[in-house]
Amino acid sequence: MFTRLSIPTPFQIGPVNAYLAGRTLVDPGPGSEEAWTALLDGLERHDLAPTDIEQVLITHPHPDHFGSAKRLRESGARIVASTEAAAIVRDFGDRLAYEQEYFADFFDRCGMAETTAKTVTDLPEAYLSVAPGVETDLELDDGESVTVEGVELTAEAVQGHSSGETIFTFEHDGQSKAIVGDHVLADITPNPLLQPPAEEGDRRPRVLPAFNRSLSALRDRDLDYLLPGHREEITDPAERIDEILAAHEERTENVRALVDGPTTAFDVMTELFGDLPATEYFPGMSEAVGHLDVLEERGEVNRHEQGGVVVYEGVTQ
Repeated sequence: MFTRLSIPTPFQIGPVNAYLAGRTLVDPGPGSEEAWTALLDGLERHDLAPTDIEQVLITHPHPDHFGSAKRLRESGARIVASTEAAAIVRDFGDRLAYEQEYFADFFDRCGMAETTAKTVTDLPEAYLSVAPGVETDLELDDGESVTVEGVELTAEAVQGHSSGETIFTFEHDGQSKAIVGDHVLADITPNPLLQPPAEEGDRRPRVLPAFNRSLSALRDRDLDYLLPGHREEITDPAERIDEILAAHEERTENVRALVDGPTTAFDVMTELFGDLPATEYFPGMSEAVGHLDVLEERGEVNRHEQGGVVVYEGVTQ
């Protein structure tokens, strides 16, 4: 039903998968000229132009997935996303500014040098050039549906990779399928990227514990086929999800072994990954904090402040 279009991105992950069915496009790619040219070529191969696209579905509000949506809306397409994602893609610059302010302080409290924390949180400003804001015409809550080529796609909220993350499940050719964005990927483990509180002053989301629960629930759905946001399609979803959960668990055990006396999240990141370039600090810290969150939730570590820095210590069982 869906045809995959490979769209280049300026990010390390490589090309993003856009999916085309009739006059519907899912995750059109970043807002770069290179990506737009590739999208035009892909549409032309199906005898389509941007003005022929009637609706664009967004799985999650990361620039490599939604950046070209503004141009398509200007060409007449309606934009469809979750309510939370809609608020982010409407003004990605505002969202980024909020994240920068939050994480500059957060990383400082995690043991990272203040100047380094500022450098790391300033880096994503490069994303703004490929993430023009776009209004959403139809906001879908969890369980609501949208029709594509006579087939009903159900929007289902998931957690772990991005705020406002949605997968679209549907039945086609006697199989249960889902477009999953970056929630499940075929040959790389999706990064549980840190997220700020939904509202200033709220509790920070514990992303990795939520990701593990979300993946487990998806595995139990017994889906036949997944269409991911990057790389190859997934023909055995349960097996692949089990592999990802096992990788998460192995990393959690590694992190537990590193918590020997008062340990910061920055200490953990350094032990796990060594001398990372600054461009990889955010995903590296996401991994470190995420696995510490899992251990804290399990009661295997305690977290407390020491001299203005958050430290973790193992709990003797």
